[in-house]
Amino acid sequence: MNTFSEMPEVEVGRARERLKGVAWKTPLAYHAKLSEKYSAAIYLKREDLQVVRSYKIRGAYHLMSGLDLDQRQRGVVCASAGNHAQGVAYSCRKLNIHGVIYMPSITPGQKINQVKMFGGDHVQIVLVGDTFDECQGYALAFAHEHNKVFVPPFDHPHIIEGQATVAAEILEDLPETDVIIVPVGGGGLAAGVASYIRKHAPHIKLIGAEPLGAPSMTAALEAGKPVTLDKIQRFVDGAAVKKVGDLTFAITQHAFTDVLLVPEGKVSSAILRLYNEDAIVAEPAGALSIAALDLCADLIRGKKVVCIVSGGNNDIDRMQEIKERSLLYEGLKHYFIVRFAQRPGALKEFVNHILGPNDDIVRFEFIQKHNKETGPALIGIEVKSREDYDALLERMKAHKLNVTEVNQQENLFEYLV
Repeated sequence: MNTFSEMPEVEVGRARERLKGVAWKTPLAYHAKLSEKYSAAIYLKREDLQVVRSYKIRGAYHLMSGLDLDQRQRGVVCASAGNHAQGVAYSCRKLNIHGVIYMPSITPGQKINQVKMFGGDHVQIVLVGDTFDECQGYALAFAHEHNKVFVPPFDHPHIIEGQATVAAEILEDLPETDVIIVPVGGGGLAAGVASYIRKHAPHIKLIGAEPLGAPSMTAALEAGKPVTLDKIQRFVDGAAVKKVGDLTFAITQHAFTDVLLVPEGKVSSAILRLYNEDAIVAEPAGALSIAALDLCADLIRGKKVVCIVSGGNNDIDRMQEIKERSLLYEGLKHYFIVRFAQRPGALKEFVNHILGPNDDIVRFEFIQKHNKETGPALIGIEVKSREDYDALLERMKAHKLNVTEVNQQENLFEYLV
């Protein structure tokens, strides 16, 4: 594997020239509340305010604007969980190129509609596969069969150059930056930021943040090369890939101080705080860097820290799932299987004597047995604090209630909830 020093020179100047009038220079905004919380100066690089609401336009347009006439006439193909697709769609219309865009079948409707809006008649959308990696396999086969140009989402020098312009803007606005926290999926943004920072400001510490359920960069670092994960969680769809790029890994391998694994529930809590407290609409991948702050609090204390908010394409239909994940992670929502005693008043006793003053039943349903007789009940309870949950368990124990904590049993939780 090549080391960072052996990587080809990243020509950010060329990328910035091509992106003039296309990609916006996004704000670098000081966040007072986060700064106070972490005893640091925290700034948000607001790529959620980009023209396609993510940084992906930078790499996509930079690559596509460099295609020759023959390549443009043949058309392009891409695979994407949503944001790269929007960047390619926007570039297709801007450059008058026809594009076929493959997206996983589970892509949120909001992202699909955005691709249609940005690309118009210049793009055709194909929904296929359950993951990005599966979807990309179909896209690559189609591009090869029809002799079209494949526009990769991260593993290409021009894609990396385009994403590196994010780092260039950060240094322009805050040259005294000490730490940059970068969301990591396939590694395009991470490699772009690393390439630019290591040349122009090598003193800056780079920290990666990737989803706990899709630790492709972490696995690659442990193995010393990109490896394919057997399975991943798809919640952080903008950063959920089974394998990082070969080139992106080669660049980032020795450039990052650390790559932190961020639980999906923690990401959900960050999304809700950004929305409720700052009116910032961040998608899961966009909130990764902010969710990672707790995990590196000691390192960043007293430092000037930039969190890259990589995208804001969040479907409103996902908010209930996001709230659910947040409550579960924070220990504020719990599910139980309760086997009530077969006597009158058992349910009333549960409500009157088991539930605390701050506890709410948010789900209740009887589980049917095979013989269709009523079995135990599945009960979802929200509490106001972890202390309320401890007290709830004590009351259940004191009343000798026959209960199973569903949250503690992953297979049972996935089956019932």
